[in-house]
Parts: sequence; structure tokens; C-alpha cells
Amino acid sequence: MSELDEAWELALGEAAARARAGGRGDIADYIALRARNDLLRRTGTDWLQTTLIALAGEANRGGAGIQIEQQDTHRFRSGPATMVGTLLTLRSGVRSLMLESGWPRTPSDGFVRGGGLACANIRHFGRRAANAEMLLVCSPKGAPQWYVLERLGTRSLCTEVRLRNHFALLLG
Repeated sequence: MSELDEAWELALGEAAARARAGGRGDIADYIALRARNDLLRRTGTDWLQTTLIALAGEANRGGAGIQIEQQDTHRFRSGPATMVGTLLTLRSGVRSLMLESGWPRTPSDGFVRGGGLACANIRHFGRRAANAEMLLVCSPKGAPQWYVLERLGTRSLCTEVRLRNHFALLLG
């Protein structure tokens, strides 16, 4: 977690305390919901990044020579909205696999469509057909789950096996 994220959480905690002290339970409840959703978002995006980094580490121990780059505060479009998050880039020779993941941070950024908490894109340099758009939603049990947005508006669960398939395309 970055210093900015820590400062943001501290500011939210103070705002919730002020709201409760001022008799504004509705605002305090909203701030608590926002904090829960942010935790789900961070957990979901961290899982995607950690899984791909672990796959790269495993391949590198076998001599693959994959370069790993990570950029924080990356902005990308998802429909009409702007997402703010991270960009993870894995490079192997001339090939690259990019994972963009994030969510809107301000009202002017818009909102996540489809009842989602966050969005992600997997992009393969030079292989547009292999790209994937994903949506993070809350499961009925309350855990975050990534879904790949398919054609015709359907969704399919994003699993580690599916991420391994994307990674395999990087290795060629």
C-alpha cells in the first residue's frame, strides 16, 4: 500500500469519526461501505498481479528471462470511465503482456459498469484477439471475483488457469 493510500484511509477514518460524532450515521455508513469496497478492490487487483508475477518468477527460475515492470497511478479507459490503478508489464523478447487494473477514484472518473467494483485489461502486444477485459464483482459470499467479459455480454470466471493461458502466449 502506498503512502497516499495510507493517508487516504486515515482521512476516511477521521471523516467517519466526525460524522458519527455529529450524528450523521448515514455518512459514516457510506464511508464504511467505501472502505470495505476499497479493501475488496485492492484484494482483487493484488491477486491478479501476484498471480502473474508468480508465473513470471517460476518461468525465470527456469531461465525464461522475463522482465517485470510495475507502474503505479496508471490511468486507463474502460468504456466511458477512467480507471486509476497499476500497470504490470511482463516482457519476453519482443513480446509483452500488460495487465491494467484499477477503479475510478473521483466522481469525474465515472463509474464501473455492470455492478462491478473494479476493471482490468490483459493486453498482448501485437495479438489484439488475445486481449481480455475483466470486471471485479462481489460473490454472494462477499469475496471478490474476476470475470472475463465475453462477446454478447456474457461473463466467465477468471481463474488461475486462464491467467496461465495468457502467460503461455507471452512465452510463445
